This record gives sequence, structure tokens and C-alpha cells, in this order.
Amino acid sequence: VQLQASGGGLVQAGGSLRLSCAASGRTFSNYDMGWFRRGPGKEREFVAAISRSGDSTFYADSVKGRFTISRDNAKNTVYLQANSLKPEDTAVYYCAAGVTIDALYKGGYIYWGQGTQVTVSS
Repeated sequence: VQLQASGGGLVQAGGSLRLSCAASGRTFSNYDMGWFRRGPGKEREFVAAISRSGDSTFYADSVKGRFTISRDNAKNTVYLQANSLKPEDTAVYYCAAGVTIDALYKGGYIYWGQGTQVTVSS
């Protein structure tokens, strides 16, 4: 599976962005999907994950209530709606395909995509 994230940009604190991750290659619906991020000078951080059917989701505490992960298997795309953005959300955001939500949460993935930069100004 090839993954390409898009939708990043520069936004003021309190603003919103919708990130997309388009998949091609193997059957997208065979994989649970996740979003990760790496901020400047920080370690990679799990953000959110969604099951292959879309009926289960899981979020990092740092984004819970502000971010929403969703997917459209017909369009081979996973989304991350990021609301109430904070300067500490500034990072390169990556999408990944994995076996289970639990595996993704623990940092395990099968396929990793190119990232998209999100910058939140104060």
C-alpha cells in the first residue's frame, strides 16, 4: 500500500484543518489505519487510529475531543479532522496502515506514508 498524506498548512490557534491520506495498491479496507505526528525536537507520537470497518476508533489523550479520525473505503482514504488546534499540535503528520488499532497505538505499522506539515501559530 502506498500512502500519501495531504491537507496540512499554516493555521492560527483555535483553527481547524482536515488531513487526508490517500492509499493505493493493496486493498485499503484490509487494514486498520492510524495517524502519527512528529513535532520539532520531539519523538514520534501516536495520534489516532481507526479499524478497517470504521466502527472503532482510538485517540491519544492529547487530541481526544479535538481530533476525529474517519475513513471512506470506497475512496481508499482516511481523514483526520483537527479542530481547536494548539501550537503544540505543530508537527509533520503521517498516516500508516497496520494490523490492529492496538498495534498502531504501540507504534507497529505495516505501511508508512509521506507526511504533511501542520503549523499552528499562537
